[in-house]
Amino acid sequence: MTDLKGRTWLVLGASSSVARAFGRAVAARGASVLLAGRDQDDLGRSAADLTARYGATASVLAFDARDRASIASVIAHCRTLPAGTLDVFLAFGSMPEQHEMEADPALAVATIEANYTGAVALLLGLAPLLEAGRRGHVVVLGSVAGDRGRLKNYIYGSAKAGLATFTAGLRNRLFRAGVLVTTVKPGFMDTAMTWGLPGMFLVAQPEAAAEACLAAALKGSEVIYYPRFWALIMLIIRLIPERIFKKLSI
Repeated sequence: MTDLKGRTWLVLGASSSVARAFGRAVAARGASVLLAGRDQDDLGRSAADLTARYGATASVLAFDARDRASIASVIAHCRTLPAGTLDVFLAFGSMPEQHEMEADPALAVATIEANYTGAVALLLGLAPLLEAGRRGHVVVLGSVAGDRGRLKNYIYGSAKAGLATFTAGLRNRLFRAGVLVTTVKPGFMDTAMTWGLPGMFLVAQPEAAAEACLAAALKGSEVIYYPRFWALIMLIIRLIPERIFKKLSI
């Protein structure tokens, strides 16, 4: 097991099942953990659990991807950390029903803010800190939904597509400072966001996904699909000609 003592992992969207499992994974390896999210009571319980279970230093930060003041507050807190000790796991997001967003453009815009613009604002704010530290890892949890615009999920998918492109550029920027950026594209996972959705198959467990995310980061992987068979599934979907794809109800 890799020793992460001396590292501080900022876990964003820390109330999600995957982020919660990721926090346990890094705490078990000796890292300090900053749990950032909206539900302060839930995060407080998670922090107490990490301390009791692993003896980890765990604290809570208020964070909302659609609130620029909270983004600025998280960035300001990270500036207080010793240089070169910060790692980031970005796992927040929102996925309302497609038909609801089509009927309510304001909801669609809020979804894009939660999945894309908030992530951009936060990561651009953290980038100088990571560059100054000359080391670290950034793991961005994207989605296979960003690989192609589908009839049933194109608004959420467009935000994840933008996030993947942004993360690729950030990877090129931070690589020059010794910071490694990993994009993880999961398929269906057993989370609160996907609970009860129709058409779910081959659902991955959050604990296994969190371990895969951490392993990919420590290995320096650029882009991974999880589970790995999603790389083949999405390759096939991307290769379907548009004249055929637009007729599919997927």
